[in-house]
Amino acid sequence: MIQVDAQKKLGSFDLAITFESDGGIVALFGPSGSGKSVTIALIAGLTRPDSGRIALDGRPLVDTAAGVFVPAHARRIGLVFQDAQLFPHLSVRHNLMFGRWFTPRAERRIAFDPVVETLGIGHLLDRRPGRLSGGEKQRVAIGRALVSSPRLLLMDEPLAALDAERKQEILPLIERLRDEFRIPIVYVSHAVEEVARLAARVVVLAGGRVVASGPVEDVFGESIAQAGESRFRRASFVTARVDHYDAAWGLTALSHPSGTIWLAGPAGPPGRDCRVVVRATDVTLATARPTGLSVRTVLDGTVGRIETSDGPLATVTVDLAGHGHVLASATRKALDELGLAPGLPVVALIKTVALDEQSVAVAPP
Repeated sequence: MIQVDAQKKLGSFDLAITFESDGGIVALFGPSGSGKSVTIALIAGLTRPDSGRIALDGRPLVDTAAGVFVPAHARRIGLVFQDAQLFPHLSVRHNLMFGRWFTPRAERRIAFDPVVETLGIGHLLDRRPGRLSGGEKQRVAIGRALVSSPRLLLMDEPLAALDAERKQEILPLIERLRDEFRIPIVYVSHAVEEVARLAARVVVLAGGRVVASGPVEDVFGESIAQAGESRFRRASFVTARVDHYDAAWGLTALSHPSGTIWLAGPAGPPGRDCRVVVRATDVTLATARPTGLSVRTVLDGTVGRIETSDGPLATVTVDLAGHGHVLASATRKALDELGLAPGLPVVALIKTVALDEQSVAVAPP
């Protein structure tokens, strides 16, 4: 378990953060400048907090009141950054083994070969970083952190420098790290797709403060969690179960208490829980189930929160029947004409072509 309760002032920026996680992946989410990377530095021991306490599995890493500060090299924490930061003069093999040389033999829980196999980098072992692609470098950086048998893995925007294709290569690998090696991970990102695929819990930061925290589906179902974001970046996550695959049309039916979510292509065996990213701009609202439309996904719910401003647009939180939420962007004029208000029944319509099947993944435990 990681427990963080720390404060740090850097110039005009003032961070005061409190959260904890009992395993799996917890995501730190928020816009640039919200305090995500400073938090990572505090946990890693690269920066001292002005006050507070950070503990890992009950052991204090820093406790300003008790005068405790464990130096970074003694914390047994793995780090993966945007830039792979590999040693250019060392081969991939020696880069991987670098962290392991500082790990006591009795604490080397993770073997070299399984990491190499999981990351698919066996054919790269004799190369130097200068001969690797961006995705290959990031695989090696993740491997180096793992081979050191860390007690905790910190990943600070590890995919930010990669293109979409490389990201789709690395995301499944991080899922395997989560599920096979079972190392707790603190994952920094401002990309909702990454958080949707990987994290079980999310801590949303803004201006150095925690504005929301909890299970991913719940936190991203509330419009306040993404306040200030462009309407094109706002999204929610819906967890649904694979019902069946319609081979004749190439569509998968996902079962949710509020209705059926139709997804392009296969999404795994029946009975598997999936998490789907739904963009707020791709959701249309109606006061009754429509007919004569090409839209396949029709979900029943009630109006939760309505967020408005002085402008023409609004964001509606729809509480889905059963569980979960979706955000919907709409004009204030449309909401007024529909007579929508908190507590009233509403139908959320989502086009199948608007759902990115590549961002759908097995829901984390």
